[in-house]
Amino acid sequence: MEPIQQTYQMPTADQQLLDNGQGVIDPDVFFELNTPPSNLADFESKLTAFVDYHQEKNTRLVFITSGGTTVPLENQTVRFIDNFSNGHRGACSAEYFLDAGYAVVFMHRQFSLQPFHRHYTHNASMGFLDYLVQKDDDTIAVDSQYGNKMKDVLSKYRAATESNRLLFLDFVALSDYLFKLKSGTRILARLQERVMYYLAAAVSDFFIPSQKMHEHKIQSAGGALTLTLDQVPKFLTPLVSVWASKGLIVSFKLETDDNLLVPKARQALTRYGHQVVVANMLHTRKQTVTVITQTSQQVISLSQEDLANHVEIEDRIIPQLVRIHDGWISSDATKACQQ
Repeated sequence: MEPIQQTYQMPTADQQLLDNGQGVIDPDVFFELNTPPSNLADFESKLTAFVDYHQEKNTRLVFITSGGTTVPLENQTVRFIDNFSNGHRGACSAEYFLDAGYAVVFMHRQFSLQPFHRHYTHNASMGFLDYLVQKDDDTIAVDSQYGNKMKDVLSKYRAATESNRLLFLDFVALSDYLFKLKSGTRILARLQERVMYYLAAAVSDFFIPSQKMHEHKIQSAGGALTLTLDQVPKFLTPLVSVWASKGLIVSFKLETDDNLLVPKARQALTRYGHQVVVANMLHTRKQTVTVITQTSQQVISLSQEDLANHVEIEDRIIPQLVRIHDGWISSDATKACQQ
């Protein structure tokens, strides 16, 4: 006997409401049909205070999104679809942006890697307690072999937090991320060309609208499960043209087929009209990236000596993006003088 299949699909009338004629709902419709996260007001309050502070100081700021988004399968979520991203690129990059003088808003997937903390978490061979020793007098101390590095990391972390140059904000589900992306970029927009949007989060391409989801936990006794996922709206379009039109926008492109990497990155620049795509292959993403703009294309690679010395590719990516940001700010200032 063939297994029974459980299939959850939206009624035809609702599908017509969502569909823009191309199988993808409009971003505005997405926000109308989904509920904002319960902590959105707190998110906005913290970000507004941070932006106000740095607007007064005329600081450059980078808004980093990091980690993967979950796609719930039920409205009262027990199961969800996830991806492999642990936020490594975003967490590394935040530290190098701080070194470059930027203030950093780090909007990350809850429990993913975070700047500075990353050196002692998510390690397959060592847990945080492995860095500590219990002395004869029952006091606890950092193991001497790790002390110097930990002191350096702690010093940089405290310098960033005590100078109010690092703000941690989090998200979990796709809807949570998109509501905060829209709200956050609109708050940051007051900094105009001085803010860079570094969109390193691994955002799901597909999701299940709440109207299609089962309300309660899907029961395994029902047999095999068939899911129909809709395509996530293209949020780069309103971000580039409306929410953050003055800022420098950096998106990321990851591929597994080398022949598609650069063409798809250039296609994204043409389609959305933003400024930079950082493109990389899945299996070499920590050694080689290609930074692509409308008029340039630069491959950044680590040598074998770099890898032996534990150099991180983000150490080379961030200076290049800072130079591009310099040009973006100068270009905007030139335009202002000509008006």
